[in-house]
Amino acid sequence: MALKVALTEILACPLCKGKLKYDQASQQLICTFDRLAYPVRDNIPVLLADEARELTLEEAEKWRS
Repeated sequence: MALKVALTEILACPLCKGKLKYDQASQQLICTFDRLAYPVRDNIPVLLADEARELTLEEAEKWRS
């Protein structure tokens, strides 16, 4: 079972409190403001700054649209 898309509507970035975008293919929640990707493991969002990876400029631009 995948992460429920409705859940992504209420989740927020722990740093900027902004909206996160869900990338189902890579199982990540994306914050374009902070340029971070938070992992989703076993359908559980891991919203810890230490677990996030920094997005490249190209990745961030892709998600801003």
